Amino acid sequence: MNTADQYLKAIYVVQRAEDGPAATGALAERLEVSPASVNEMIGKLADRGLVDHEKYKGTSLTDEGIVRARNALQTYCIIERFLANVLEVEEFRTEARELESVIDETVGDRLDTIIDRRSDCPDCFDPESDACEYLEFCIEEPAD
Repeated sequence: MNTADQYLKAIYVVQRAEDGPAATGALAERLEVSPASVNEMIGKLADRGLVDHEKYKGTSLTDEGIVRARNALQTYCIIERFLANVLEVEEFRTEARELESVIDETVGDRLDTIIDRRSDCPDCFDPESDACEYLEFCIEEPAD
């Protein structure tokens, strides 16, 4: 997944959470980048026909942008669930965010066979909890 896909995924999640266009500030916060970086990438995505941006109103995905965003989110969910549910990595979110930019479609597909992804993915991703609702891993409390 490349940087553009990470932005598309973020726009998709923010749009769902806000039930409308994604604000630049919300995207900058989610992606942990500056608003200027968000504006620059939104311009590039708009040039590619993946988003529509209206100044002061926000950014919305086009039909093609939605397809790419859903694919990117699905790959992220696969990585996250593999790390959490199979490998039981405590810092699975941090690791998933780092890995999503280097995992290609082939590796994502192979990991998918291990986690037995549900058919409603990526709609299983809850923007409020910022996680797939099918995560099974929970951090055990230390024994007294």
